[in-house]
Amino acid sequence: MVKVDISGALGFIDENEVRAIDTSVHLQKLETMYENGWMKVPAVFNAELSDKVKCLAEKITKQSQVLVVLGIGGSYLGARAAIEYIKSPNYNMLPKKTPDILFAGNNVSGEYLEQIIALIGDRDFSVNVVSKSGSTIETAISLRFFKELLLKKYGQQGLKERLFVTSDIGSPLIQMAQREGYAYLEMPPEVGGRYSVLTVVGLLPCCVAGIDIDELMRGAKEEFDNGIQEACLYAAARQALYKKGKKIEMLACFEPAFRSTGEWWKQLFGESEGKEGIGIFPSYADYSADLHSMGQLIQEGERTLFETFVSLKSSRSSLNVPSGSIHSDKIATIEGFDMHKINCSAFDAVKKAHIDGGVPALELCLPSLSAASFGALAYFFMRSCAVSSLISGVNPFGQPGVEAYKKNLFAILGL
Repeated sequence: MVKVDISGALGFIDENEVRAIDTSVHLQKLETMYENGWMKVPAVFNAELSDKVKCLAEKITKQSQVLVVLGIGGSYLGARAAIEYIKSPNYNMLPKKTPDILFAGNNVSGEYLEQIIALIGDRDFSVNVVSKSGSTIETAISLRFFKELLLKKYGQQGLKERLFVTSDIGSPLIQMAQREGYAYLEMPPEVGGRYSVLTVVGLLPCCVAGIDIDELMRGAKEEFDNGIQEACLYAAARQALYKKGKKIEMLACFEPAFRSTGEWWKQLFGESEGKEGIGIFPSYADYSADLHSMGQLIQEGERTLFETFVSLKSSRSSLNVPSGSIHSDKIATIEGFDMHKINCSAFDAVKKAHIDGGVPALELCLPSLSAASFGALAYFFMRSCAVSSLISGVNPFGQPGVEAYKKNLFAILGL
C-alpha cells in the first residue's frame, strides 16, 4: 500500500490547511457519478476474467515473437508503464520466453511506423488494437497498415487468429471484430481510457509480457480496501500547495523503470484536472539523470513548483561498487557500497537540497518495484486524481479540450 509523507511541504503550507479540506464529500460524489466504474474494478476482478485474459495471452505467446499494441493515451500508456515498472524499461532487449511488446498507433508519423515494422522483421507477430471509441484517428490509421501486413503474411485465416480487439461494446472496432471473426475483449463502458489500466486494456499486454495479473490486481484490491486516507491526503496536500501558488508538480523517481509510469501519470492528472482555466501542470523528472539538466532550474528557478518524490524501500538489485578507480578523491573510497544505498542517499540529498532551496516536497513511499506495488500505485493515483479534481471544482472524467485538435485535423484533411 502507498504511504504518503507531507512533512517536506509543511514549511510551505500548514498541516491544518491540508486537514481542513473535506475530502469525504468528494468521495461521496464519486460514488454517485456514472463514470466511477473504475473505482470498483479491483473489487469485481475475478477468476473468470483472469482466465479469459490468460487464455488470449497464452495464444498470443505461443504463436508470436512480437505483440504490437495499437493505441494512444490511456489505451497504451498504462500497459507500457506496467511492463517497464514490473519487468524492465529494457524489456524487449532482455533474454526472455515472452514476446517483445511494441507500441504503435500513438502518433501519425510514417517514419515511426516504418521503424516499428522494421523491428518486427521476419518474426511472427500478433496485434492488439485498443481504442475505447473505436474511431481514434491515430490508432485507426495504424490498424489499416497492420491488418494489411497480417493479411499479406498469414492470409485471411491467419489475420483472424492474430488480430485481437479491445474496445467498448458496440464500438466500430467491436462491430468489426464480430463481423470479421476476431477475438475481442470488452472494456467496461463506464471506465474512461486514462482510468483503464487495471481493466483488460492493461491486463492483456501485461499478461503477454509474463506479468502475474492476479498479483497486480491483488495490490490494487489492497489499495482499494485500505488506501482511502492516504489518497485523500495526497489530493488535499497538492491542492493546498496549488492555493499557495505552486502551479507545477514535478513527479520524480530515482529508478528508470518508473519513467513510463510518469508519462501515464501526466495524462491521468493533466486530462482530469486541466479544465476551465485551472489545473496543476504535471511534469516528470527521471532522477538522478535529470538533475544534470533540470536540477539547476528546480534548485534556483522560479518558485512555482512542488515535487512529489516516489521512494522505494528495497531494490531488486544487489550490486555493490567494485574496487579500482582513476580517482584519488572521495569517489575512490566508495568501493563496496551497495548501489541501492547510494541511490537512497542521492534521494535524501536531493530532497533536502530542494526543500532548502524553497521547493515543497511530498513523498509517496512504496516497498519495491513489483506487480502488487504497481497495482496499488495505479489505483492510488486514480483515486487521488479524481478527489483532487473535485476539490478544484472540475469533472475528473471529461476531456472536452482534447476534441478541438481532432475537429481541426479533420477539417484540414477535408474529411
